[in-house]
Amino acid sequence: MNDFGKPAPRFRKSTFSGAANANCVEVGFETSAVLMRDSKDKGGPVLRFSVGEWEAFLAGVKAGEFDLA
Repeated sequence: MNDFGKPAPRFRKSTFSGAANANCVEVGFETSAVLMRDSKDKGGPVLRFSVGEWEAFLAGVKAGEFDLA
């Protein structure tokens, strides 16, 4: 349970992350939000995105907007 009496979200790491000590992020899903945290700092800060923001981010990734030149 989290501080507000709701079950804590279950975070997962990408299967593409490879080694257990790799620099990765974990993603957790709530009803109306997507959460992201550093996989090495599970008690650290968590970024919170609306579902719309997350979908826009994924669309940008798929479109190559974040690819290195």
